[in-house]
Amino acid sequence: MWSGDELDLDAYLARIGLGGDAREPRPDLRTLYAVHRAHTGAIPFESLDVLFGRPVELDVKAIEDKLVHARRGGYCYEQNSLLAAALERIGFEVSGRGARNRTRGQTLLAVTHAVLVVTVEGQPWLCDAGFGYLGPREPIPLARPGAPVPQGEWTFRVREEEGGILALSAVGEGEGQERDLYAFSPQPYHPVDYVVLNHYSSSHPRSSFIGRAIVQYPGDAVRLSLVGRELLRLYPDGRTVQEEVAPGELLDLLEREFGLRLSVRDAAELLRFPRAED
Repeated sequence: MWSGDELDLDAYLARIGLGGDAREPRPDLRTLYAVHRAHTGAIPFESLDVLFGRPVELDVKAIEDKLVHARRGGYCYEQNSLLAAALERIGFEVSGRGARNRTRGQTLLAVTHAVLVVTVEGQPWLCDAGFGYLGPREPIPLARPGAPVPQGEWTFRVREEEGGILALSAVGEGEGQERDLYAFSPQPYHPVDYVVLNHYSSSHPRSSFIGRAIVQYPGDAVRLSLVGRELLRLYPDGRTVQEEVAPGELLDLLEREFGLRLSVRDAAELLRFPRAED
């Protein structure tokens, strides 16, 4: 399904910092947690190729070349296709889902987000390495909707709605501080479905990725979101700090804060765009 047999698993594990693990990866919960956390910690979310007007390729070798060998980041279709291929190669049962972003309040958005459901010992787990700075760092159990799921200083919850819809939310420290992130149905999605969603997200004029530099990272102590030249820091207590990044500081910030070192070509392309809102 996910072309895991085409993936260089050793190179992928080295990219996410698990290459020196003496334990052979196997399809168990311990491995799922380790791979998911390592992936989200090592590969930043970014959609720069969309900004540059380049096609976003979703075949496994193209994603491997970009995210693993070139040490770039990617957005949800790339991130979760790579994660799915790696998990499939290890031996996990992996299924796709299409999710509807809910971070814009009551605005009804199309299904454009890709997530994964991984089954371990008969139990389903939500896995998502591609929701940017707001996403989970670790798998989330789907067998017991409603229970809070702490992940370090951050807490998530999956809520079941009518029609079998599952909604993921981020739970804040204060009473009533809960923010819906996205919702998805039980319908399985296949890689070919993500090709269609990817086409919209990378080329449609109404896509939120068009004309904007977006780079994000779900850190443990602080979560980072760079949109254009505006850097937002989100803390576990809900506090946010925003700052504008000077053009001369942008490339250093990408490497320092996001672990993203751009090639000469990509750096020059990025600096051509003065601001996200222009």
